[in-house]
Amino acid sequence: MLFVGQFDAIRFREFRMTTPLFRDDAYLRTCEAEVTGINERGGIVLDRTVFYATGGGQPGDSGTLELEDGTKIDIATTVYDDDKKTIVHVPSEGQNLPAAGTKVTAHLDWARRYRLMRMHTALHLLSVALPFPVTGGQIGDPEGRLDFDMGEETIDREALLEKLNALASGDHEVTTQWITDEELDANPGLVKTMSVKPPRGSGRVRLVRIGDDVDLQPCGGTHVTRTSEIGLLELGKIEKKGKQNRRVRIRLTD
Repeated sequence: MLFVGQFDAIRFREFRMTTPLFRDDAYLRTCEAEVTGINERGGIVLDRTVFYATGGGQPGDSGTLELEDGTKIDIATTVYDDDKKTIVHVPSEGQNLPAAGTKVTAHLDWARRYRLMRMHTALHLLSVALPFPVTGGQIGDPEGRLDFDMGEETIDREALLEKLNALASGDHEVTTQWITDEELDANPGLVKTMSVKPPRGSGRVRLVRIGDDVDLQPCGGTHVTRTSEIGLLELGKIEKKGKQNRRVRIRLTD
């Protein structure tokens, strides 16, 4: 097996764009791939991947890359490189790195990813239950949060939780579609988040739709296919952040 330390010919600028398989199928747990290179910080770039890279408030995936001889490289997280396009698999410290051309099988930490998918979709429902501009957010396991610009409005915890769980248990289908940058510009109301801008640059933008008319907004993250997969939700702490912002936390219960 060849390692990066033995070959200096691998340069980051030569990488091919990684095909993000998770965009079309968030339920893929493994894939065959080829190493296209190692970046300057020791991150591994593949020609295709099931690993989601940190973005839009969703943490990057972890897991392993398995070589043909059975050797496994632990991946601590996944991020975008400085160009915001190249997906980089960040290995845990102290591991040998494969050379360009090495064949690998990528294995997600599926249990973690699936819980993040459930939470991400749940936060979309939270933005429906609280129809105010979103100023920030973070997807986590078992807890996630959204920050809302609510002015002097107050939150009825019991009513909010009831509405949120009714939306989740409604078994609404979650689907994706694509529109052009120009179509998004013509429909600015689709964008709920004030702090996170929709991923652009390719000429088209991915939308996530929940039900026929529950929710529709730009999003590049991974989601469950039906809201019933989210399960029962709990409300966490509700905090006042500044004069107008309210931070609302929700939790998975299993």
